[in-house]
Amino acid sequence: MRNGNRHPFQAMALMSAILSQLAGSVLAGVFLGRWLDRNMGTEPLFLVVGLLAGLAAGVYGVFRLVHHYFSGE
Repeated sequence: MRNGNRHPFQAMALMSAILSQLAGSVLAGVFLGRWLDRNMGTEPLFLVVGLLAGLAAGVYGVFRLVHHYFSGE
């Protein structure tokens, strides 16, 4: 699909989807890590693991989203 066929609202929708994908997955990883740390007594371990796992999941989701957006499907 050519760039001339895209509308500004589609670009805003893509940016908001990227933001929600990254922020949501990182926040979910942090909250899950904090919950596991509180229940298991391992204070910073699962917080860091959850943060990194959430970041990795968010980046993977963004790559899939952008690929889907630019492939024209």
